[in-house]
Amino acid sequence: MKMKLMLPVIALLLAAFFATSQETYKEVKPVADKLTFTGKSFYPVKQFPHSFKGKKPKNVILMIGDGMGTAHVFAGITANGGHLFLDNFKHAGFSKTQSADKYITDSAAGGTALSTGVRTYNGAIGVDVNQKPLKTILEDAEEKQLSTGLVSSSAITHATPASFIAHQGARGSYEAIAADFLLTDVDVFIGGGYKHFANRQDGQDLIRELKARGYAVLQDMNEIVKVNSGKLAGLTAPEHNDRVTKRGDMLPKATQTAINILKNNKKGFFLMVEGSMIDWGAHANDAQYTVEEMLDFDQTIGVALEFAARDRETLIIVTADHETGGLIDADGDFKTGGFTAKFSSTDHTAVMVPLFAYGPGAEHFGGIMNNTDIHQKIKQLLIK
Repeated sequence: MKMKLMLPVIALLLAAFFATSQETYKEVKPVADKLTFTGKSFYPVKQFPHSFKGKKPKNVILMIGDGMGTAHVFAGITANGGHLFLDNFKHAGFSKTQSADKYITDSAAGGTALSTGVRTYNGAIGVDVNQKPLKTILEDAEEKQLSTGLVSSSAITHATPASFIAHQGARGSYEAIAADFLLTDVDVFIGGGYKHFANRQDGQDLIRELKARGYAVLQDMNEIVKVNSGKLAGLTAPEHNDRVTKRGDMLPKATQTAINILKNNKKGFFLMVEGSMIDWGAHANDAQYTVEEMLDFDQTIGVALEFAARDRETLIIVTADHETGGLIDADGDFKTGGFTAKFSSTDHTAVMVPLFAYGPGAEHFGGIMNNTDIHQKIKQLLIK
């Protein structure tokens, strides 16, 4: 009898454990000696032409720098000697990021606002304040027979990518989020999170089910980059990928791979790419970590620009779900790329985040707007 009474308690404790297992990056304690970025060799930044076909895009690439505020962008500019690939974006503005229930959003509500055009409560994944499913831009694109994709340097089941494909009341429901992938026709997804598809509490083998639905399921980036057609599930880590100093150029390569697959559809595509760990470095108040991730995200933007400039029918939108860390650019040197930071928080803040656009329709993304407006403008240009 006592054992029966204990079972619900054990279940709740296990649920709490698994719900928080992906949030350990927030537990890193700030260290004073992590407030400087040591300059490294600069990468070249190419300037791309602004010559596009028509006024509406055939393809949209939405790029989300998780936690990226204007100070993060300028830290990257400083660290790369004064220039980023973001220099190519002539249309710019700001996004207000508040959620339905909080002045400061989390990534789940922030991602859902971008993916559905509706503000919801913190922690919600693709559902409204009453936990009713909201239609995402990825689902709209699928209905229009466009190809679709998701790429993330975190687990693909984490809040931001999840909000474009899943409908769950809690961001920690990682196994339920993984199962939602099989309710869609998404063409390619690349990121961590293998265990949520393979090693599940319910015993369901989603890897086998993905293969049965025609997906190439791969874990090695060396193999993933060889795929240029068909359906691809690239699950590059059991949970999250490592930070960029260990994972290398996974994010740029994954983005290029996704584009190679999606561009085969003559009707067009929608792709969301997340640079997850700008947020993680800022949570830790670690300038080196934060800036390295910002530079990796910018080089991924360069991959998207290379395609869009050649294609001339692709709109690239770069923004953030929220700002993290209350970053202050305290000092820097364009000659060496050295940078000194101050942080006012170890969490998210409420400030507006930057918004950049390049390609046909880019002129619609200037000024100050709500995060939900970004969704509406993408939908108007790509779907309607």
